[in-house]
Amino acid sequence: MPTTRLETLMTPPSTEGRPLLEVANLRLKFGGVTVLNDVSFDVNRGELFAIIGPNGAGKTSIFNCLSAAYRPEAGSIKIDGRELVGMRPAQTVRHGIGRTFQNLGLFPDLDVVENLLLGRHSLMRTGFLSGALWFGRARGEELAHRMVVEEIIELLALTPFRRQAVGTLPYGVQKRIELGRALAMQPKVLLLDEPVAGMNLEESEDMARYIVELRRLLGVAMILVEHDMRLVMDLADRVMVLDFGTPITTGVPNDVTSHPGVVAAYLGGAA
Repeated sequence: MPTTRLETLMTPPSTEGRPLLEVANLRLKFGGVTVLNDVSFDVNRGELFAIIGPNGAGKTSIFNCLSAAYRPEAGSIKIDGRELVGMRPAQTVRHGIGRTFQNLGLFPDLDVVENLLLGRHSLMRTGFLSGALWFGRARGEELAHRMVVEEIIELLALTPFRRQAVGTLPYGVQKRIELGRALAMQPKVLLLDEPVAGMNLEESEDMARYIVELRRLLGVAMILVEHDMRLVMDLADRVMVLDFGTPITTGVPNDVTSHPGVVAAYLGGAA
């Protein structure tokens, strides 16, 4: 099978001996409430790293720090050795952070192609005037971006819906579009915020297959936040467990599920 444009664009550089993403001693407070307390972890190229924990454990707050929606009070976030803390959200996207959202952030009146093209916005280099007139470099650039979008549509089996308004499509299809838009950003690290939330079993299994296929074809590193433990244990290489903003343990799925602190966090101290 020939290499696609998307595979070529997202092929990670070979860097031996250093994690792709390094998070060290992250702390975050809202008023007097500690949301994250000394959180540290790393993610390797091509790895699927999962973060789990009870509701309110701080999982989404980590994603908000990684994508610069929140600025931590202390700590470091580095991607390929570059510090992200202090950057604006648009800058973190340019440096390789892509994200899906649990509550869909799509534009319901736009079609699938248009929603996915929005994921290419940070990669566009031509100015407003040439883009509006669609000539010269702007025309060639948009055609190249559209080729990548069409590859994503094919990869995620969205072809039957490509020109339909997103708001008219089933929820499971919209979740795939959300994944595709994040993928269109060409992320080095893809943040998956509860990708199967609200899905039935068949839709969840389909999403799991797409995630596996993206890893196989593109080698993109992923961080997964998810309450579906079956999905997490099937897909994750390593898992970090949080409780009240503090890491309990990090390890391979089988070791994590048997950890006493994890059992107590999920089932209560008496368990």
